[in-house]
Amino acid sequence: MKTSKLLGSVGLAAAFLFSGNAFALDCDEIMNMVNVNVPTSIVVATMEDSGEQFTNEEIRCLINEGAPEDVVKTAKKMSAAAAAPVKEEERSDLSVDKKRPDDSWEDAEVIGEDKRRGRGNQYEDLPEEGERSDTSQCGRMVDDAVQAFKANKPLSASKQLFDLMEEGTCPDQQAKMQFYLARALYDLQMYHSSQYYFMQVVKKGPANQYFKYALPKVVSIARYTGDDSELMRIVPKIPPEQYPRQAKNYLYYLMGVRLYDKDQLSEARRYFGQISTKSDVYLKSKYFEGVIYNRQGRLKSAVKSFRDVYRDADSVDIYNEQELIEVEHLADLSLLNVARIYYSIQRFDEATKYYDLIPRDSEYWAESLFESAWSSFMQNQLNKTLGHILTVRSPFYNEEEFLPEATILRALTFFNLCEYGQVERELLAFESAIRPMHQELKDFVKQYSTSDGKQLADQAYESYFEGVKRESVLPKSMFSTFLRNQDLYSLVRHLQLMDEEERNIEAQKSLWRDTVGSHLKSIIEKDRRRYKKRAGLVLLSEMARMANHLGDLLTQSEIIRFEVISAQRVDYDYKIANVDLVDSQDEALIDFATSVDFIYWPFNGEFWEDELGYYIYTEQGSCN
Repeated sequence: MKTSKLLGSVGLAAAFLFSGNAFALDCDEIMNMVNVNVPTSIVVATMEDSGEQFTNEEIRCLINEGAPEDVVKTAKKMSAAAAAPVKEEERSDLSVDKKRPDDSWEDAEVIGEDKRRGRGNQYEDLPEEGERSDTSQCGRMVDDAVQAFKANKPLSASKQLFDLMEEGTCPDQQAKMQFYLARALYDLQMYHSSQYYFMQVVKKGPANQYFKYALPKVVSIARYTGDDSELMRIVPKIPPEQYPRQAKNYLYYLMGVRLYDKDQLSEARRYFGQISTKSDVYLKSKYFEGVIYNRQGRLKSAVKSFRDVYRDADSVDIYNEQELIEVEHLADLSLLNVARIYYSIQRFDEATKYYDLIPRDSEYWAESLFESAWSSFMQNQLNKTLGHILTVRSPFYNEEEFLPEATILRALTFFNLCEYGQVERELLAFESAIRPMHQELKDFVKQYSTSDGKQLADQAYESYFEGVKRESVLPKSMFSTFLRNQDLYSLVRHLQLMDEEERNIEAQKSLWRDTVGSHLKSIIEKDRRRYKKRAGLVLLSEMARMANHLGDLLTQSEIIRFEVISAQRVDYDYKIANVDLVDSQDEALIDFATSVDFIYWPFNGEFWEDELGYYIYTEQGSCN
C-alpha cells in the first residue's frame, strides 16, 4: 500500500526469505501435537513459551476440534481479550473491543444502494432532536433549516445553513449546522464537500452528540471513493469502544491495516480478528490474515486463510459493481498467493495447479500465467514456459501488463536449450528498450528526492496524469501497473470525483451556485492540491520501486550475456573436438497431431484470443 492496497503478498524474488517466529502456533499446529499423543502438559507449556495471543476464531477452532480442556483454558488465558492492559498512550493502537466478532454486526450504508427504504423512516440515521429546546431566533432559524432538509429540500436547507454559518451568529449550534449541511450535501451527491463537513463534526470527538452519526457517513463516503486517507488520519485517535455500531467493523479493519503498515503484525491480526463474519470487510480481513501468517512464516495457516477467502467469496452479499470487482480480485489474489507459497517451498506441481485456477477473464490472469511459466521452467518444461511467455507478450496485453522480466525468463529458457544466438538477440533488444525507461524513471524521481522537491509532489502527479505535454518513453502498461497500488488508484479516482462535483455545483441555480457553490469550490480546490501532492508521493514511490526493478533486470541481462559467452566457448571446444558429429544430426520432424485429445496447429504469428494460454513450443534445442 502504503495503507490500503490489496497486497500480492509473496514476490517470487523473495520467496525463500521468510523469517517467522519459530514458536508461533495456531489451532492446526496445536491439534497436530494433540493428535500424535503429545502430553497435554507439554502442549500447554509449548503454548505458554510461544507468547502467542490467540484469537477468538482460534479458540473456537480448538473447541470444535476437541482439544483438551487445559489446552482450551490456556488459549483463552492467552487470548487478545485477556491481554494485560496497555499504557494509556498506547491505547489508540492496541486496545480492542472484547466482544466476539459475530456480536458486532453492522448495517453499513452503501452509496448507490439505499438500505433504508421501506423501513418507515427515511431519516432514521439522523439524531433524535426532540422538542425545540432553543427558542431563540438563532435556534429557530437552525431548526427551520433542519426541517427544510427533512422535507426533502437539501438545496434550500444547505443555503440556509451556509448563510447562518457565514454570519457566525449561532456559534453554540456549530456542530448541528455542520452535520446537517454535510447531510444535505450528501443527498445532493456532493460527496467530497459532504465529507469535509462531516469531518469537522468528527474532529469534535465522541463527546459531541453528532459524532456517532457523522463518522458512519465518512465511512460510507470513503468506501464509495475507495479513498481511506482521511479516515486513516483520525481512526487511531478514537478509542475502539467509541466506534459507532454502523462503522465498527470497518474501523477495526482500518486499524488492522494501519498496524500492518507499521509492521506490528500480531496487533494487526488482533484487530482483523475482531471483525464480524457478517461484515462485508470480513473477506478483506481474512486476506490480510493470510498475508500476515505468510510474512510470519506460518505457511500452513496462510494457505488456510487464503483458501477461506476463495471459498467464501461466492457467499458474500454484493450491493454494487465496485464490491463485485473487489470480491473477485480478493478471490483471485488468494489463489495467486497460495500458488506463490507452494512455489516458495519448491512444490512446483502444486503451484501450477493453483495458477491454473485463476480465471481467464481475471485482471491477474496474465500475471498468473507468467508466474506459472516460472513454475514450468523450474520443472524443466521449457516449451510450456515459452508458450506462456508468448501469451503474456501478445498484443492483447500490451497496454495492461508490464512484465519486462518475461524477456529475462525467455532468455534463460533459450539458454537452457543452448540457443545462444537467440539469447543474445533477445537480451540486446531488451536492454535497448529498457535502458531509456530506467533512465527516465531515475531522473524524474531524483527531481523530487529532496525535502523541497517532495513539497512539489503535486507537480509530479500532474506531469503524468493530467496531460502535461512531456516526452516520455514510459509505456501505458507501466502506469497500469502503478495503478494497482490501491492508494494511488483511490486518490486518482477521488480527484476525478472532485471534477465531477465541480460540474455538479456549476449546474445548480445561480443563487446557490454563487454563494454556497463558490465556497465549496474553494474547499475542493484547496483539497485538490493536497490530494495531488499525496498522489504524487505515492507515484514517486512506485516509480522509484520500478527504477530499482528495471536496474536489477538490466544487471541480470548483462550477467546472462556473460554466461552466454562462456557457454559458447565450451560449445565451440566440443564441436572442434567432435567434427564428425556436427553434420550427422538429422532435422527432427514435428507431428502436429500427436494426441487424440488435442489438435496442434502451427503458430503463424497471428494471435487468437481463444488460443491464449495454450501455446506450446516445439523447440528441440541445440544442446549436445
